Amino acid sequence: MSELGLGAGGTRGTTVRRRFGGCLAVIVALSIIVLIGAFTYVKGVDTIKGWLDSTTAPDYPGKGHGSVVVQVKSGDTGTDIAVTLEKADVVKSARAFTDAARGNDQSGQIQAGYYRMHHKMSGVSALQLMLEPTTRISADVTIPEGLRAKEILDLVAAKTSFTRAQMQHAYDDTSALGLPPYAQGDAEGYLFPATYPVTPGSTPASLLADMTTRFKQEAAAQDLTSGAAALHISPTDLVIVASLVQAEARRPQDMAKVARVVYNRLQIGMPLQLDSTLHYAVDSRGVIQTSDKLRDLDTPYNTYKYAGLPPTPIGSPGELALKAALHPASGNWRYFVTVNLRTGETRFAHTFAEHSHNEDLYHQYCETSKAC
Repeated sequence: MSELGLGAGGTRGTTVRRRFGGCLAVIVALSIIVLIGAFTYVKGVDTIKGWLDSTTAPDYPGKGHGSVVVQVKSGDTGTDIAVTLEKADVVKSARAFTDAARGNDQSGQIQAGYYRMHHKMSGVSALQLMLEPTTRISADVTIPEGLRAKEILDLVAAKTSFTRAQMQHAYDDTSALGLPPYAQGDAEGYLFPATYPVTPGSTPASLLADMTTRFKQEAAAQDLTSGAAALHISPTDLVIVASLVQAEARRPQDMAKVARVVYNRLQIGMPLQLDSTLHYAVDSRGVIQTSDKLRDLDTPYNTYKYAGLPPTPIGSPGELALKAALHPASGNWRYFVTVNLRTGETRFAHTFAEHSHNEDLYHQYCETSKAC
């Protein structure tokens, strides 16, 4: 009995050990397979990654041929620019350009605008051409405050490919300029001073229309029509006053005071006696004061001879001049004179005696200054 029992027990133990050993072998085998699979996967990924990294982007050779204009929009990223170039067949692939840009520290200097490029350029050549200042054909024209319409046309013709005759023709067609109704069909004073882009799609008419549109935007922002009504003048007259302020004030802080002098004189019917209106009449610049002969000139712009405002603005007022005309300073001044042409220091006076004293200061300044 005992031998049979031991024999039977021994057989079961051996069977258990064999089964355990078999399971262990399976586990080990599976672990090896998993490890081999993982190694193979990682190795495969590395191989694919290396293959991708070593593959060059489709690219054209050389500097290309022909001419094509492409636009870089404001806010475009390097990838956006690359896609634009690929669509225009400037580069063979967007990646050819981005790879070139990635290796060039100056690539971030590409500005919004229009660029004259070539067809079928290498990525490197396309980048180098876009970094050339002459490639960008979208020019900006800056109109300073106070310029007369004639001077604005001259400036645009000098800074763009438009001729002076083309600019004049566009200016004369006032119905196409989008002027406000109170301009009464005259664009003088309504070509707002600002910086304007000149793109391949621009025309003389569209550029001037941009200026009048910008004026209307500023007029709306400052509520010009209602402001003029509060001052008991027309919007037309307010723009004229603003143009006088722009021409006469030497410093921004004096603009509201100059506007007050103009309104004070108008209120009592006193001639404005402004040299700037006479300079406008004879198209002169650079002379501080007018001669007695010029003050005898018979023209509605002679504010020494005729009371009231001149018939039109005498230049394009900017934002600050319009604001000063709408919100004149409080004061009883009727006179002003700049006593220092270098600093722009201006003295204001209520009486003629006070003004005469201030004029003496100006003459004393001129004795030691070549600016007079």
